[in-house]
Amino acid sequence: MVAYSSTSSEIVQAGGTILDLSFMVWTLLRIATLYGLCTVASAAASHSKTSSLVPSPEGTFISSFPPIPQATGSVSSPASIVNLFIGTTNGGHVFPGATLPHGMVKVGMDTDSPGNQAGYDANPVFNVTGFSQLHDDGTGGGVSLSQFKVFPFAFCGTDDKFEECPTSLEGRRVLRKVLTDGSPDDFAQPGYFSSNLSTGVRVELTATRRTALHRYTFPAGTANPRIMVDITNDGQQSSTEPVMLLNATTARVTGAASFAASFGPGRYRAFTCFDFQGDGFDLGPPVQSGGWLGNSGVQQTTNFNQLYFGFQSELGALLTFKPRSSKESTSILVRAGVSFISSDQACANAESEIPDFDFSSVQQTAFDTWDELLGRIKVQTQGVSSEIVALFYSSFYRIHISPADYTGENPLWNSTEPYFDSFYCNWDTFRTLYSFMALHDPVTFSRIVRGMINIQQHEGWLPECRGATAQQFIQGGSNGDPILGEFFVKYHEQAALHNVSSTDLYNALLADAELQPPDWDLQGRQVNIWKNLGYIPSDVWEPSGTNTKQVSRALEYAFGDFAISQVAKILGLTNDSAKYVQRAGNFVNNWNPNTTVPGRPDIKGMMQPRFLNGTFNFTDPRHCSVNDPLHSTCFLDAVNTDGFYESSPIVYSQFVPQDTAKLIELQGGTEAFVSRLNFIFNQSYFDETDEPSQQIPFMYHYANKPGLSTQTSRQVIAQFFNTSVNGLPGNDDSGAMGSYVAFYLAGLYPVPATRQLLLSSPWFPQISFFNPILNTTTTIKAKNFKENPSDGTGGTVFVKSVTIDGKPWESNCFVEWDAFIAGSTIELELTDDINVTCGNVLPPSLSTGGFD
Repeated sequence: MVAYSSTSSEIVQAGGTILDLSFMVWTLLRIATLYGLCTVASAAASHSKTSSLVPSPEGTFISSFPPIPQATGSVSSPASIVNLFIGTTNGGHVFPGATLPHGMVKVGMDTDSPGNQAGYDANPVFNVTGFSQLHDDGTGGGVSLSQFKVFPFAFCGTDDKFEECPTSLEGRRVLRKVLTDGSPDDFAQPGYFSSNLSTGVRVELTATRRTALHRYTFPAGTANPRIMVDITNDGQQSSTEPVMLLNATTARVTGAASFAASFGPGRYRAFTCFDFQGDGFDLGPPVQSGGWLGNSGVQQTTNFNQLYFGFQSELGALLTFKPRSSKESTSILVRAGVSFISSDQACANAESEIPDFDFSSVQQTAFDTWDELLGRIKVQTQGVSSEIVALFYSSFYRIHISPADYTGENPLWNSTEPYFDSFYCNWDTFRTLYSFMALHDPVTFSRIVRGMINIQQHEGWLPECRGATAQQFIQGGSNGDPILGEFFVKYHEQAALHNVSSTDLYNALLADAELQPPDWDLQGRQVNIWKNLGYIPSDVWEPSGTNTKQVSRALEYAFGDFAISQVAKILGLTNDSAKYVQRAGNFVNNWNPNTTVPGRPDIKGMMQPRFLNGTFNFTDPRHCSVNDPLHSTCFLDAVNTDGFYESSPIVYSQFVPQDTAKLIELQGGTEAFVSRLNFIFNQSYFDETDEPSQQIPFMYHYANKPGLSTQTSRQVIAQFFNTSVNGLPGNDDSGAMGSYVAFYLAGLYPVPATRQLLLSSPWFPQISFFNPILNTTTTIKAKNFKENPSDGTGGTVFVKSVTIDGKPWESNCFVEWDAFIAGSTIELELTDDINVTCGNVLPPSLSTGGFD
């Protein structure tokens, strides 16, 4: 609860912590302007928490917000309604802390949850272990990053002694303050995070690209406000070779350690630099300072430089500062610079990016940066619930957390090119994330592409799965290929203006397609046998990589070759284009027409593994699905020789986005194809948590039944996604789920590396996309929009006809990129008849002459 102080411009919170009133007013005004039905009271409540959590009968947590009112207009400040806590428990692994778009620094809370891949867990039963500077978003694997934790102590031990401070990761754990509804007292908005700890300390975090700024407010009466810096504890407790340097006069702490990659065999070194300042008062030098090892502080009473090094599992610095006064709360600012080059560079980053410790200014700049970016896509909200509006912008937001802009922080080689990292992994993101970015942020997209090309020039192949400068394990094919293809197919005319060399881009693609790497588990492809056979046999072992995922990799290699063919065509390389089109058709080599689903002989024909002699191996089509009698997972495993990664043969038998028409032919024609899609949904083979399933709801388009695509995709949103902390059915996967949901809500779905977008109806009466490279705005209008059926079934949501700039368009099932270049107005006439068709033209496929 909060109480207004009559003696100062502050809000004094129960427990003695303090909120800055000017920030509160700023937040309230922004939120109150969003919708005509919002009140200042409801906005005030949102400052204390983003979602209310109550235990469900199963012990998980669910949103207990009251019904969300209808939105009544347009959104003037989209960053204000982003819910950063969606998917922050129950396996979503979403990062809710403070960062800039694609910022290297992602400063946030770390908890002792078993699902703390992004540090945070919304379940308040988990303890806080610190506030660290680096995180990823939505990943699996080992807990990545989470380095250089800061922790505040209001009181240590029974006598409040320096030596009694419980500095170890285990010893310092503390719960958050819990509100009356059972939720933790946490708040977040783009560029800002805050929490109230059960010790009475209030924590606030904000960030620039490579620097974090913390504010710790200690309760009035705190005699010895102390702050601890942890050099060694990353998310995996994997540090070696730690170094810490403490200056007792200036209180500057620098440090470094080496850490393990979270999803691969590599290691990396990271560096940091901490400075301290009083907020509104002269902090002065620390009255006590020293290092700590394990759970033991070692106080030094004179100025010194002390160096610790070795293989201790935990070490850092501990500093005691004088309080502001005996009667006032004490707010201490902590500036944390980070680098992958050196501690000196970490200090330089901090000094250049946050020279004056102005918390409000840094926070405002971060918020405004997000607000401008999210404001490039505008929706009209009449007849749309605020839940859906918040879900759209929150999903949109998560598209821009990863990959991270590490420009200037590459320790591996010198280059003036951009350097991006945290590609974790392209297998997750190539399907939707970059295609969504192409709609509104091609400048950042161009810089990511330049960075990927530069990695290829120095390492030989495009990056696939990368974290903290270390190569990590490939999940599928060389899925950087369709990412580069997506950029070039859409922006080849603008590429040179944004320093993207078409020659270098094409050479990078050719390296993936033609050169076998020393280890295809980390980069590139198993390309020699792919070129010779057109498939990857189950019974051939090569020393370059693991003999696994043969079928799913082959399908992705085929799609990568399709992307290369589209780039070659634009460059006028006719022979190359034809060559890679032929290789794009190699998916047929894994099609066994005689494989059926047990108990369903009508579901006939399936992608299957194949031996070197050409005969087929057998993998149960139910394998790696909820219907698998063996309950297999198909996760990354060297002993998994069944041919598929993270999804079933039934799902992978639908993954041929370059030639769905051929797939329909292989599956026995349109009626059999539709029957199979229905079977996939009715028998729960569709997996809303996994990327290979993402396109399946839209595949009815190719059977001339777009009404089924519209209804099925809407049912997916209605059933599996919401704005609660449980609002994601699985990992966010570096924004892959965010882009997936955003596309569905926009009424679009991409075919990467093409100039086509599959078309459905948006969940808004109007949605507009501003393109800063082209300086155009493309608007999709849903004529006679009424509402969105709450369960996704039925309604006036089916596309009957399409006009572009007032002229009838040839198809109701897709639009061309040309409409987005021109800044067109696309009008959709909606009907309640689910039996609508595509009109005159089906979406393109290679075998029907599409993409020529």
